[in-house]
Amino acid sequence: MRTMRKKAAATMVFATAIGCALACNAAAEDTEYKVGVVKFMDHASLNQIEDNIDAKLDQLSEETDGVVYNYADYTYNGEGDGTVLNQIAASLVADNVDVIVAIATPAAQVMQAATEETDIPIVFSAVGDPVGAGLAESMEAPGMNITGTSDALNTDSIMNLIFALDPDADYIGLLYSKSEDSSAQPIADAKAYLDEKGIKYIEKTGTNNDEVSTAADVLVAEGVDAVFTPTDNTVMNAELAIFEKFAEAGIPHYCGADSFALNGAFCGFGVNYKILGQATGEMVAEVLSGADPAATPVQTFENGIATVNTQTAEALGLDMEDVKAAFEPFCSEIVETQTAEEFE
Repeated sequence: MRTMRKKAAATMVFATAIGCALACNAAAEDTEYKVGVVKFMDHASLNQIEDNIDAKLDQLSEETDGVVYNYADYTYNGEGDGTVLNQIAASLVADNVDVIVAIATPAAQVMQAATEETDIPIVFSAVGDPVGAGLAESMEAPGMNITGTSDALNTDSIMNLIFALDPDADYIGLLYSKSEDSSAQPIADAKAYLDEKGIKYIEKTGTNNDEVSTAADVLVAEGVDAVFTPTDNTVMNAELAIFEKFAEAGIPHYCGADSFALNGAFCGFGVNYKILGQATGEMVAEVLSGADPAATPVQTFENGIATVNTQTAEALGLDMEDVKAAFEPFCSEIVETQTAEEFE
């Protein structure tokens, strides 16, 4: 574990010999940790995670005398750009931070590469496939100076939702970014699911908002019955620009996070990002307290919350009671939302 920075050295003033059994005027030792926080890009899911990491660290600072988690001076947005992420990584290494919190797979991969020659631990958040992304040797024992929280998607469950609501669906669109490792496994799982059922599908990808929008246009022109997107940051960033295209065409968009539904998609399915963010903050404190990241299991969460956008459901001509009846056997919870840019 790295040497802790101290806001003030501990001092002790002892009483006279008469009262030497009691120490008085003792100033508590304060420890300030430099916590680097790096978000891959700015969108509702990652913002919600960041807010809850910050809130948890603030809470822990208040509950632990003499300990301060200073993230405010070391928080960055990678803007979805590898060059920016590398610049941020170099800055955090130069600042000799005590830990780096990397939100989303691309941010975690860049931070991991940049800290290989240092002893700076990394706690990642919202990494869908840590092993596949090369961030951990296994979920139980990452084996490197890195651990964190995963939002791994139960792809079969979300595919079940598609066919529970529309048993006659026979053509599915798969919309994602090939540049994101977190999308690879759920897309492979979706194709395996559809292949087993003999369902036709088409893949369309994009690496920025314009490309995603064009891909959405193609899927609409193809006349697919539904579109599936995993926990893909690139598509998430474009959702507000594409959701109406799908809704107007009568195509429900099923996605791997509730933020997609907040931004207009018909259904987001997956973990609770508020809880994931809070758990990430707790892991940061544990690592700074001496926990070995290499031996600290990656945390996973209940994966069965369906968030349905009621405005989009109405635009699709769907009755919410019918939607709930179809979804309930496959969900731990069904939440309703309406279109907004950010969580309140």
